[in-house]
Amino acid sequence: MKKILIIFSSVHGHTRKITNQLAQQLKELGNSVVIADIKAVPAMESFDKIIIGASIRHGKHNPALYEFIQKHQQILTQKVSGFFSVSLVARKPEKNTPETNPYMQAFLSKTTWRPKLLQVFGGNLNYQGYNAFDRNIIRFIMWLTKGPTDPVTNVEYTDWQKVQEFGLQIHQA
Repeated sequence: MKKILIIFSSVHGHTRKITNQLAQQLKELGNSVVIADIKAVPAMESFDKIIIGASIRHGKHNPALYEFIQKHQQILTQKVSGFFSVSLVARKPEKNTPETNPYMQAFLSKTTWRPKLLQVFGGNLNYQGYNAFDRNIIRFIMWLTKGPTDPVTNVEYTDWQKVQEFGLQIHQA
């Protein structure tokens, strides 16, 4: 049994939902799993594996993500580690791999941390769950990228099979 810590940075809760799914799967595979918000992470020394998941908001990962990684890079490098990014851009087949996703590539260019495991997942588009500012910004971005702009749209772009495959990679690493 391995001790796994999954840290998440989420704005509207979808990255947390993916984190919960990974945790459930990893527990079913016999691991001990702790989930933590990036703002309240327990001591990491006792964990065998550390996974971080972060969402994109207005085209960027939360600055707290980079601060956390910089502060804890030594332990992240010593452990088996992974990173997954959640974005609406990852809904597109040509942008749904770590190699082709612009946000993953931007992340890798901004940090020297090189996790063993990388993945990107499509996010959740729920206009009614956003405040007016976010709703208008996201609708504009979706219009630019030929996505849905109907203000009652609520669609989950996450490929849950891909999440399960990532969970298996974490387990086997």
